[in-house]
Amino acid sequence: MSIQLKNISKHFGPLPALQNIDFSFPVSKTTVLIGPSGCGKSTLIRIITGLIKFDEGELLINDEILSSSNLYSVRRKLGYVIQDGGLFPHLTAKANVTLLAEYLDWDKIKIENRVEKLCELTKFPKDGLIRFPGELSGGQKQRVSLMRALMLDPEILLLDEPLGALDPLIRYELQTDLKEIFTNLKKTVILVTHDMSEASFFGDIIVLMKTGKIIQTGTVNDFIDSPKEPFVTKFITAQRSFINK
Repeated sequence: MSIQLKNISKHFGPLPALQNIDFSFPVSKTTVLIGPSGCGKSTLIRIITGLIKFDEGELLINDEILSSSNLYSVRRKLGYVIQDGGLFPHLTAKANVTLLAEYLDWDKIKIENRVEKLCELTKFPKDGLIRFPGELSGGQKQRVSLMRALMLDPEILLLDEPLGALDPLIRYELQTDLKEIFTNLKKTVILVTHDMSEASFFGDIIVLMKTGKIIQTGTVNDFIDSPKEPFVTKFITAQRSFINK
């Protein structure tokens, strides 16, 4: 499933959040959006999900212009994971995962089979399905959020800093598991992070942003060896933990 942005711009009041974004996301690959806080990466991913309306430009999904008439049908083809999981606290883990499938009147056997498959895929313990979010660890919450995003078997998976709030050990474990999931599913994945090590680990292509603009795309080696402007080198150098590895 292809995603193409054509001259997308977005303002919040007088301030530009995105400026003339023109980019096509590679199909069945993982693209990582990276940049300093406020650069527009989260705004961009929310525009793709249809949660935010852009002011100018066009967004094409499978060569079809996204509009109010096809927004909901397109959303069902997107899985979305946010930083804190976004789980409903009054629902069990299983109820959170199956919410959309229940709404769409999926057959119960189909739902059960899908949940079992997702537990295996995400390495989430089946006995944890009866627990509420408040009874789960941070890593377990993110696994449930990922299961919910994958429940309808979407063609595109979007993750907005999904590991940012986790402690280093759990984050490392989830990074490894997520990379394996991305590789096995071969879906089009868009992931937002501010960490260059994480971007390098996940990304088939990295998109570096600054003040609502795409500054450079490519691999980490491209950024190091052929920076397009001084900001690229400055951003890389600022990530000391990455440079010193």
